[in-house]
Amino acid sequence: MLLSAGAVANETDIEGRWLSGDKTGWIEIRLVDGRPVGVAAGATDPADAGRVDALNPDPALRGRPLLGITILQGFDYVAKHFWKGGIIYDPNSGNTYKSTITLVDRNTLKVRGYIGVSLFGRSDTWTRDDP
Repeated sequence: MLLSAGAVANETDIEGRWLSGDKTGWIEIRLVDGRPVGVAAGATDPADAGRVDALNPDPALRGRPLLGITILQGFDYVAKHFWKGGIIYDPNSGNTYKSTITLVDRNTLKVRGYIGVSLFGRSDTWTRDDP
């Protein structure tokens, strides 16, 4: 049986480079021990290329470059193309949130960050942007 170009074949399809919903940066996701880990992989605006983690709640980390920092981690694969129990760091606010990830299809990733329960949060749609 053939799959359409956007169909998800398996959970490893989460690996790759993703463009954030606001189209300002890329996140590189790799499976580490079967769990997705995402790191900041670049900014779309060259003026933001040297941006630092200025809003981090830890003053000792505010001068570190955003490039290469871990954005998402700690997820457990719980259902077909769905991970939960992880956290996502938002460098635009300096906040860390509980998170879920849903691989909608091979080219679309729904990321939800929330405080407390998932009802109180925000979803973002990332699109695959592999070079």
